[in-house]
Amino acid sequence: MHQKQIPSSGEKLPVIGCGTYRGFDVNPNGAATAPLAQVLTALFTAGGSVVDSSPMYGKAEAVTGKLLSDANAHTKAFIATKVWTRGREAGIAQMEDSFRLMKTDRIDLMQIHNLVDWRTHLRTLRDWKEAGRIRYLGITHYTASAFAELEAVMRSEPIDFVQLNYSLADRAAEGRLLPLAAERAIAVIVNYPLASGSAVRAVRGRPLPGWAAEIDCTSWAQLLLKFVVSHPAITCAIPGTGNPAHMADNARAGLGRMPDDAMRARIAAACDA
Repeated sequence: MHQKQIPSSGEKLPVIGCGTYRGFDVNPNGAATAPLAQVLTALFTAGGSVVDSSPMYGKAEAVTGKLLSDANAHTKAFIATKVWTRGREAGIAQMEDSFRLMKTDRIDLMQIHNLVDWRTHLRTLRDWKEAGRIRYLGITHYTASAFAELEAVMRSEPIDFVQLNYSLADRAAEGRLLPLAAERAIAVIVNYPLASGSAVRAVRGRPLPGWAAEIDCTSWAQLLLKFVVSHPAITCAIPGTGNPAHMADNARAGLGRMPDDAMRARIAAACDA
């Protein structure tokens, strides 16, 4: 799988990961975890590593931690989760719970979910990064209405990652945030890279263009994801799924030839048609 550098460290990160919103919110001890184990296997087999979760996602952290532990796969995963509460002590308690649920003593990336009480939590995250409890810190949001606040934090604070929404159906981040991330040497994780599936549904029933083979795509989802991860400012996309076949298909977007600017324009035109 293609990899891109995390600007603050130079470490390379595979360009396709997996989001756990909704799909992983199941009983950790129930039968519904079986296909989710296959999702993670498909991700790791393809060379991916980023698994992104949050306390907001119900049981997703517990399910992720159990599956990684059962498969002895913590070393294969780049574990990203979030703090989603107000107040220093509440934030610390919630993050300690994430360590317990994820069954790990170090989290790769801790993010401030939807910028909730970000000034308070950022101080804690800096201390924890210094102490080695987390490797990277970041901020997140999922809607363009929050881009002004994301931009303000990106301009004023030293952060490693920003997670934001970007897809062919929602290209607002191209205007200011993606150029700013490149300027400020901030890694970008993209949530909703398939626009919650609406980008795929918009082209459902259309034949895949023959020229998709020029960048080794065999599905619309791969074409749409390659459009996202080929942007020079973007480090990784985390399409969420609980379906092993979808994960395998998504992961193939990280393989083979990538689109140049001309091909990205061609993909956009095909999807707008």
